[in-house]
Amino acid sequence: MTVTFPTTSSHPDSVLEARALSCVRGEKALFADLSFELKTGECLHIRGENGVGKTSLLRLLSGLSKAESGEVLWRQHSIFADVSAYHRHLLFLGHRDALKEELSALENLQMYASLDDVDLLLEDALGALARFGLRGRENLPVHYLSAGQKRRVLMARMLTRQASLWILDEPFNALDVQAVAELERLIAEHQARGGAVVLTSHQAVSLDHVKVLEL
Repeated sequence: MTVTFPTTSSHPDSVLEARALSCVRGEKALFADLSFELKTGECLHIRGENGVGKTSLLRLLSGLSKAESGEVLWRQHSIFADVSAYHRHLLFLGHRDALKEELSALENLQMYASLDDVDLLLEDALGALARFGLRGRENLPVHYLSAGQKRRVLMARMLTRQASLWILDEPFNALDVQAVAELERLIAEHQARGGAVVLTSHQAVSLDHVKVLEL
């Protein structure tokens, strides 16, 4: 399957660029010659049916796997030139919760802050959890939380992670209407600070500066 997407030449405020990416899984070609450029404050919304390669594309952009051909650039340099440095700028959230079920919501935030080498004050962690409706549930083991509440813990992590690039796989799953609006506000705030976002979603998103890529 070949995918085309409008491209522009590299620009000083370009942060993420895909050049002629091709992806093969098994004997199946998911996409080929895929190129795009994402600038500061922009969001790339990747859409398509299940199985067309959305999650595979996110893994390529995150440096978790390599393309059959082509390259991914972060600020005009290959992401594999220094993967560790690239990952310091990156927050990747898959479609699974990726939370430690036996730890509390607060402990999950603190654990990830430690892994990400982020200084996270207790008051900031508690404030982030409270913002997303988890006041009073901060110390509950995550396995007691509903699917929607677990996604809210991840939203709190997005707020505290301090990453320039967010790559999000189906971030609106299991969220009610209010939580969807809260997540859209959080993404908009990230864009306003000059952050960039790549996300997959089957639903429309109410954000400014959005490019749509149909796989």
